[in-house]
Amino acid sequence: MDIQKSIESNILRGRDAPPSHYLFKIESFSLLDRAPLRKYTSDYFEAGGYRWRITLYPSGDKLNDGEGHISIYLELMVTDSFSFGWEVDVVFNFFIMNQLQNKYVVVQDWIEKRYHSMKTEWGNPKFLDLETFHNPLKGYLVNDTCVLGAEVFVVRSSFKGECLSMVKEPATCFHSWKVNSFSTLADSNCVSQSFGSPKWYLSLQPYGVAEAKGSHISLFIEVSNIPPNTKLFVNFILRLKDQDQWKRKDVFHQYNRVFSSSWRSWGKRNFMSLATLKDPKLSYLVNDTCIIEAEVTLLGLIN
Repeated sequence: MDIQKSIESNILRGRDAPPSHYLFKIESFSLLDRAPLRKYTSDYFEAGGYRWRITLYPSGDKLNDGEGHISIYLELMVTDSFSFGWEVDVVFNFFIMNQLQNKYVVVQDWIEKRYHSMKTEWGNPKFLDLETFHNPLKGYLVNDTCVLGAEVFVVRSSFKGECLSMVKEPATCFHSWKVNSFSTLADSNCVSQSFGSPKWYLSLQPYGVAEAKGSHISLFIEVSNIPPNTKLFVNFILRLKDQDQWKRKDVFHQYNRVFSSSWRSWGKRNFMSLATLKDPKLSYLVNDTCIIEAEVTLLGLIN
């Protein structure tokens, strides 16, 4: 089918009702076309429970083989708050108004796409060729003005919901762990006594793990008895004490993390270099003993 027959076929598919979700009018289109910008992005609109916006390339999205055409895309907005692994299946289409017939024309078939964290924008780089668009007999650009729109229908969305219940007066539990005979510790995991409720443990790898192996100590905090289908929102501090009471240059790291049955441990692999720990001019290791402290505050429960 040649371009003329395709356009004529699309004109027959025009309708009186405007697009139900978004409509925008561009006046002085030639000025937009000559402006020093590649694209124009619309304000957001809502459809199917989500926020969207349209991006228009008046001279074509040349990076995606859209040269010689108007290119148009639909972007899903505000995805940072979505839970991990989210997906949204969408059917959508773009419209352009035939101002001579006062009809809203669909110039392509409906688009079915899946939005996810790696792809939040879909569209058509060859929405309408510029020769057809600028042809005054076609009615798409009249008095340097055009009208475009979009309809968006969410077919399916995949999310894991949760409820965060913050603790009104969170209590902090403290634990101090004296690690004796550090030089005799094997290259394996050392675990402290349990403390607090739920039960917490400190986990020390004296010669590091992963990229820190052989150069740093690795220090983590672990929880053992999380209730089923529950997550813990926790603020915790891991500290290696400076045993010189006059200097008191403790090394510490503070985090806000979510603990669950599948992620029971958080911490820092390169907590402190072995060279710093063993430096005789410092006081982190005294008489072959170091002191590790933890402060744990349960901020909330997630169900």
